[in-house]
Amino acid sequence: MKTFLRIILGMLLASACMLALMRWFGTPSSVALRPLDPAFLRLTPQEMVTLPVATRFDMPLGSEHGALTYNARAFRMAGHLGDDLNGIGGGNSDLGDAVYAAGTGRVVYAGFPHESWGKMIIIAHRLPEGDEFGPVVQTVYAHLQAIQVRVGQLVRRGEIIGTVGTAKTAPLAHLHFEIRTGPYVNPGQGYADVPLNRISPQVFVRTHRGAAPEVLNPAP
Repeated sequence: MKTFLRIILGMLLASACMLALMRWFGTPSSVALRPLDPAFLRLTPQEMVTLPVATRFDMPLGSEHGALTYNARAFRMAGHLGDDLNGIGGGNSDLGDAVYAAGTGRVVYAGFPHESWGKMIIIAHRLPEGDEFGPVVQTVYAHLQAIQVRVGQLVRRGEIIGTVGTAKTAPLAHLHFEIRTGPYVNPGQGYADVPLNRISPQVFVRTHRGAAPEVLNPAP
């Protein structure tokens, strides 16, 4: 009998302790769940194979063919992971200018990841079989003033996807443009001591522009 009473008392004491802890820390249902870290997000095999094949790429600013722009901060300059593209007027003269999809693909991110990035779009593209850069690349467009596409939307090369803007760490208007290899959908960082999974946008577009080197793209 005494043993039974000790068990009952022990259970009551444990229950009282549990109630006290729940009152102090809150019940599990009151705990706000944090969103999944984007670093762990990646395209599934099905998402990758259903991407439209991108056979040609162009620069995303100036016109759908990349005319009338200059590169203010090139890839790997002081650890830069992309190209900073500006209209030829400099300053804020390109604020609100159209930003074009560099290639045919699907929008996999469209949002505001951080004040240093401002508004950002990421488009995933499937390359033709045997391409040296792999089956999937992603183009990144940051410091946008406006986003004109939604996640999941298919876009064509040269289609307007947003407009040039600024960010807290980029007070003058310009477009931060990156090419990333692989399926990981992560806003990430714009500077690093190593290139990570980024490759030179100028080299990539020059290799994939779908025209002979001596052929000029049409003017805007």
